[in-house]
Amino acid sequence: MQFKRLKDLREDHDFTQTELASMLGISQRGYSHYEKGDNDIPTEILIRLSQIYGTSTDYILGLSNQRAREHIKSEKDKTQL
Repeated sequence: MQFKRLKDLREDHDFTQTELASMLGISQRGYSHYEKGDNDIPTEILIRLSQIYGTSTDYILGLSNQRAREHIKSEKDKTQL
């Protein structure tokens, strides 16, 4: 499975593969394998990518078209509406 959104997000944020790989604590080659879909993305890397980009893991995986993370309101927040 190719993760096209990984490349799009990286380019939108003006990161090189080397820079992003460094932020993730992996090699550039390892990161490249994720972008090309040669390797599955480990959960901890996927979560870190969503934090870096401020988006959901579902968006990165192509399961959602909503780019921004939705904040789940607590029960307390819901009663104050």
